[in-house]
Amino acid sequence: MSGRGKARVAFVNSHPIQYFVPLYRHINRSPDIEAVPVYITKHGLRNDVDPGFKQAFSWDIDLLSGTDPIFVDGAETRRLDPGATKMIAPGVWSAIRNGGFDAVVIHGHRIGANHVATLAAKSMGIPVISRGETHLALPRSGFKERLRSLLFRRYYAWLDGFLAIGTLNRDFYRSLDVPESKQFDFPYTVDNDRMGEAARMSDEDRQAYRASLGILDSLPILLFASKFIERKHPDHLIDAARILKDRGHDFHLVLAGAGEMDAQLREHAAAHPDLSIKFPGFINQSALPRLFGASDIFILPSEAEPWGLIINEAMCAGLPIVASREIGSVTDLVEDGVNGATFDAGDIAGLVAALEPIVANAKLQQAMGEASLSKISVWNYDRCVEGLRVGLQRLGKLPQ
Repeated sequence: MSGRGKARVAFVNSHPIQYFVPLYRHINRSPDIEAVPVYITKHGLRNDVDPGFKQAFSWDIDLLSGTDPIFVDGAETRRLDPGATKMIAPGVWSAIRNGGFDAVVIHGHRIGANHVATLAAKSMGIPVISRGETHLALPRSGFKERLRSLLFRRYYAWLDGFLAIGTLNRDFYRSLDVPESKQFDFPYTVDNDRMGEAARMSDEDRQAYRASLGILDSLPILLFASKFIERKHPDHLIDAARILKDRGHDFHLVLAGAGEMDAQLREHAAAHPDLSIKFPGFINQSALPRLFGASDIFILPSEAEPWGLIINEAMCAGLPIVASREIGSVTDLVEDGVNGATFDAGDIAGLVAALEPIVANAKLQQAMGEASLSKISVWNYDRCVEGLRVGLQRLGKLPQ
């Protein structure tokens, strides 16, 4: 343990991630654990082009205070380039070996630096804990799945613990023979307090925000907010909106984001001029809660989605959720008929069937929104701290 009486835990990340930094800050307010982010690049702090959004930006929230991050050699110029043989970042070796850490947390296995960090920790007898997003419902070829199963059983047997982010993630670890004693509850979370507080708006503020989108009535807003990429299927929302409109439902569809499908989506929308479809563009973190607060239903039709933290954020704003069952978070956070509805990814008729009862009933929207708030209130940072504490205790790094 560090000189301040805290277990010092390195969290190795590719870059400062808007969802993770508030968690590290929260951990650091605990009496017995210190979270030290170890970053490979300064992506997110500088004006880099994001491969998903296809535009340059930097996050507009504080990603440094409340932590004492380590930027390894080369972070200033290194670019985000995921891949097991990419971003190896040799400086991670000395950062881990010389950091005085009691444990090292790696985020999955998709960048080379995580493997360097693992080897460095193991060379010092420091336990390595993995936090990943994968689950069994993600599509893979039969050959790839068999190879993955063989390799990962051996790899996971070598690691010391796993921070399970949700039910499907825990099931994935079980399928590879990771014992329950090595799995620690660490739900995939966002900054519930910031998102919830910023999303609360007076009626006047809400009307003003809606007016800024070009919406001057009280019809419900159906919101998609994410990258405009094929696997997230934002185009399916336009198709579903066409069907709902033909059935006599009135609403506005807001597609917030950017990406490779931008021109395609705008062209698709233009082909249906009787639909009210708004494109506010990329929305940065500080403004995102107000977009949620002005909306009425959140929809994510993704396939191959490991988790979907945008669902957490929308729930913090008290929105009903309509989402595909392939999304990793849906098993834990979306309950049919309670706080939303689910459907099979790619099934536009199923999407319409899930949406229609909620679009048609303002009282149901309100009840489901309240249920979302209730569910997300217990999916929080406190549980992460407690799960990490249990893991460190089992590894002998904190007293029982």
